[in-house]
Amino acid sequence: MSVTLTDQDKATLRTAAYGAVSLISATSAVGGSPHKAATDGSIALGSATGPIGHVLADVKAKEITLKGKNVAELADQVLPALTAAMSLLKQQNPAEADNFRNAVLVAVESATSPDKAAPAPALVDMTRKITTALDAA
Repeated sequence: MSVTLTDQDKATLRTAAYGAVSLISATSAVGGSPHKAATDGSIALGSATGPIGHVLADVKAKEITLKGKNVAELADQVLPALTAAMSLLKQQNPAEADNFRNAVLVAVESATSPDKAAPAPALVDMTRKITTALDAA
């Protein structure tokens, strides 16, 4: 079973995945290193394989439009996008939905533990919210 994605579908997947990394980066801003979190998470997304890997690797900066003045406003965009991305993929190919979920969670893990130290409670909570949004579909 293959995956047929429109340009809008691909934009949704990229916004969801890179948005999750942005959420972690924004949450890391207090006492952490948001730039390192964003870099590590983005590198992990760039390492994804299969059809999802191709979609995530073909980043078009103009199609990822995340706006917000705080973490809450960013989460209002990203968490529903994660659920929408999973719903879209589950309808077409459950294996690719799992691939997307794993790619996002690896990116989140990469972004939350850059120094192999235990992540701060805020990061643990945001990771839980991202996982819940992925599993809500």
